[in-house]
Amino acid sequence: MANTFFDFFELNVQDQVKELYQNGKFIVGIRYYGYKVNLYLLHDYYLEVFYNHKLDKIEKIDLLDFSHSRMKFYADQISLPSFINP
Repeated sequence: MANTFFDFFELNVQDQVKELYQNGKFIVGIRYYGYKVNLYLLHDYYLEVFYNHKLDKIEKIDLLDFSHSRMKFYADQISLPSFINP
C-alpha cells in the first residue's frame, strides 16, 4: 500500500491502478481533448488518470496540477476545497 505520493509513483502502472481502485475515492470524470480524465482522492492527494479511448489504455497517472486550465472543468462539476479554487 502506498502511504505517500512518492510511494505511489514508485509503483508500476498496474499497481497504481489497483491502489486507486482499492483505496482511492473516485471524484469525477471529465473529457479533455482525446482523454477521459478521472480524478481520484487518495490519502489526501488528488490524482488524475488519463485514459485514451482510441488506444484503450491508461496513458498517464499524475498529481493534480491545481494551476492547470483543467481545474475549471472540475470546478464546474464539483465543489473542491476552498484552498484549491482559483
